[in-house]
Amino acid sequence: MLIGAVEAGGTKFVCGIGNEKGEVLDRISFPTEQPEKTLGQVIAYFRDKQVEAIGVGSFGPINIDKASPQYGYVTTTPKPGWANYPVLAELKKALNVPFGWDTDVNAAALGEATWGAAKGLDSCLYYTFGTGVGVGVFAEGNMVHGLVHPEGGHVLTRRHPNDTYAGKCPFHGDCLEGMAAGPGIEERWGVKASELPVDHPAWEMEAFYIGQALASAILLLSPKKIILGGGVMHQLQLFPLIREQVRSNLKGYLVSAALEAGGIDEYIVPPGLGDNAGLSGSIALGLRAYQESQS
Repeated sequence: MLIGAVEAGGTKFVCGIGNEKGEVLDRISFPTEQPEKTLGQVIAYFRDKQVEAIGVGSFGPINIDKASPQYGYVTTTPKPGWANYPVLAELKKALNVPFGWDTDVNAAALGEATWGAAKGLDSCLYYTFGTGVGVGVFAEGNMVHGLVHPEGGHVLTRRHPNDTYAGKCPFHGDCLEGMAAGPGIEERWGVKASELPVDHPAWEMEAFYIGQALASAILLLSPKKIILGGGVMHQLQLFPLIREQVRSNLKGYLVSAALEAGGIDEYIVPPGLGDNAGLSGSIALGLRAYQESQS
């Protein structure tokens, strides 16, 4: 079985072909430009691939209410040209297969729960720290939607005592995304995150913000695994700093082996699927859409 996958990011789109085992068999990527051009490239890629369904994990915010006339839209994004754009409807006009549709981070959480670091668990959180910050929530075997969908990248944060940076988020200024995403790191320190040395004070500050958000998420959602992906998290020195911050913030209130010094290394982890988490998650979305179409 061949399943199509689209990881629709604000910076680039990744399209691929996978199978029911989550294996990525083919992939391409291209920059995210105006919707007509970008979706035209998506359609051209899939037109002769004979896939049985396609999963789309999209940057957001998006409309995921199937009862809404705007289902399948990207909504309030600041990305020029994409606000209130009917992404899913345009794809369905050209490609006559079942479609799965969700946020890119919900898709990644589903992929990690199906084939990755959270395989066998019924709950996990997937955070991405890159151009923005997103959080996918997988709970009791399903992606969490609710009123809209989780937007944990925009939770409010307590400011680091040594941080005078105003924040980069165009909506909220110093929310988690405004303080901890890649553009904020670059603007605060004057160089890209990847160019900062491993012992730079930026990383202790980054861990402060991420650890704060994770502790709150643990208290609210009690996930069985937390997975941290995205370009910023390629800085592996962050993981022990974040784990230390989480334990410090929780102050021993929650009793679980996963939160103890010997267990937290296996609780807050990188993606088991590596950089394929988003694409594999979109395959999982497509696979679910195919199964629903057959029932």
